[in-house]
Order: sequence, then C-alpha cells, then structure tokens
Amino acid sequence: MALARKILILGASYGSLLATKFLLAGQTVGLVCSAQEADLIAREGILLRIASKRRGQPNEINSKRLPGLLNVMTPDVADPDEYDLVCLAMQEPQYRSPDVWQLLSRIGASGTPVLSIMNLPPIPYLARIPALDLKSLEFCYADARLWDGFRPGIFTQASADPQAFRPAGSPANVLQVTLATNFKVARFENPAHTAMLRDLETAIEAGRFGHSDGSFSGMPVKLKVCDSVFIPLRKWSMMLTGNYRCVRAEGICSIREAVHSNLQVSRDIYDWVNSVLLAIGASESDIVPFEDYARAALDLTVPSSIARVLASRGTEIERVDLLVQSVAASRGLRNHHVDASTDLVDVWLRRNRGSCEAGS
Repeated sequence: MALARKILILGASYGSLLATKFLLAGQTVGLVCSAQEADLIAREGILLRIASKRRGQPNEINSKRLPGLLNVMTPDVADPDEYDLVCLAMQEPQYRSPDVWQLLSRIGASGTPVLSIMNLPPIPYLARIPALDLKSLEFCYADARLWDGFRPGIFTQASADPQAFRPAGSPANVLQVTLATNFKVARFENPAHTAMLRDLETAIEAGRFGHSDGSFSGMPVKLKVCDSVFIPLRKWSMMLTGNYRCVRAEGICSIREAVHSNLQVSRDIYDWVNSVLLAIGASESDIVPFEDYARAALDLTVPSSIARVLASRGTEIERVDLLVQSVAASRGLRNHHVDASTDLVDVWLRRNRGSCEAGS
C-alpha cells in the first residue's frame, strides 16, 4: 500500500486513535506530544484496545505492526509545511502552552488544511456558520486569540463520537476505546481538500489488522465525510445530556448513569440542544435521535473526561456547555436543566482553583 499522504496530529491521547486509523491505511503520520510520550511511543508504539462484542475480548492494535510510518516529535520541531493535513486532537486549553501556541501559528501561516476532532470547535470552524456571532462566543475559549491566524476556508471539524481514554495505571502509549463509533467529518470549503478526506476515508475502510489467531479485521472506528457543516455539532446534545452531567454535587458518575438515572430530564436536555442547532441552520437529518444516543450510552460505563479532570482537582476543561448556552441565548432559548448543570461545573472549577491557589 502506497504512503499517499503525510498527516500531522497534535495530541497523543485521543490523537493516538486517529493516528492508528491513518497508519492502518498506510499513511505517514507525525504525532506531536511531550518529550516523555515521544520517547515511549517511538520505542514501543501505540497500543490501541478496542472493545469487540463479536470476538468477546478487546481488539489490540499495535502501531508497529501497521503498514504506515509513524514519526513522533515534540511541538518545537514539527514543520506543518511538510504535511498534507493537520489534525487537532488536544483539549482546547492545552493549546495555550507556549510551544504548542507557536506551532499553531506556524500551521496557520502554512495554509495546510486543518481537521479538528476537539469537542469544542475552534473559532475558524464556527466562522463557516453564518448565523453565529463569533465575538459573543470568544469568552467560551481558554484564549480565543489562539485561532486568529487561521482562515475558515482551510478548517473542518469532526464529531468526536468514540469514547476513548487512557486506563488508570497504564503507560501513556495505551488507549482504550469503549465505544467504537465513527468520526464524522464535514467537507472542506476547498473541493480538493475534501477529495483528500474522501481518499483517506476509502483507505481506512480498506485497511485490515491481524489477530493472534491469524484472522484479520477492519478498523471499527472509521472516518466518514459528510456534506453538512452541522454534522460535527450534533455531539453537542450528547455532551450536555451525558458528559457534563457526570459532574454532581456529591461526586462524579458514569455517562450511563448521568443519562439513564432520569431519562425524561435527559430527553428534555437532548431535544432542547437539538432545537438550538435547528435555530442556527441545521436540518433534522443532521441530528441523531435521542433513542439512539440513550442506547449507546448504556455502554458508556466510565465518567466523561470533563468529570475526571474536575474530580482530580483540575481546571483545564473544554466549555462546550457555555458555548451552547451562549448560542441559545442569541436565539432567545434557555433550559433550566442545562443552566443547573453548567452552574455545578462552575462550582467545581471555583473550588479547584481555590485549592490550587491555597497550595501554591
């Protein structure tokens, strides 16, 4: 299989899942991460574990056994001019790190097309939706100025649907996927860039990895290219119904518990977020029915990354909840369940920041 594309990925946690997909498709991948992560991954590769109901045990995929070429590097040496596509797979606040910020500036100046799999869509992608007032949304970002160097035309976004996390106690090169759904990515404005995405989609679909018994399987988490710019935003209803509601006054809970402990409230939140999307131009075909999400949530047996960060006294989380509230407010829409959830997240953040200041 020919190495047709060179793809730069920022972030070795969730980015490892995207990297494995491209490596399986025979692509060349540059993975940007910390020096410690780079040393480990260069030595041992990425180990991806994906739940498989058919096999009865997780599929294990080691990047060193895949046809693509993996180069691991720190942000200071990454050159976006050498790549055909850049993928953003870090949490939004992490881009404020000085060396990552400088890399972002180089990416913007290069004009290389960018695919974000962040839960919080960067401002250049939101600029592709005419109904949004971008200035009113800047406060939802850790630093909105991070994105000043990008043209909206080179930006696209994926709905980061798979649930993946680093298991507690595992090395930094291990990633576990508990919900193997597809990345659904919107087309670029430039047809040539979209054609590249479709070529990658086809290559990933054709890729196969081997098992110890000699059998082969296709990648269960694929890349699907969509025409609508709203497809990546349908994750908003899922996040506000599940991910942010894992944060409770008394502690944190799994996404399954957050959704299924009160299905009527969950449905109310889910439908309300979808009404916000419809108000800014989405169509019914862009939206996942609540029943489908509730069924998938039964397999989401761990707390969301947002909840895990807050429970560990962290403060660096993406604020999709604030973004949705702000977009809704511009259309005169409000939901008291969402308000209560966001208020609770704010309480945790203030408490954690107070703990950090007391300990400094």
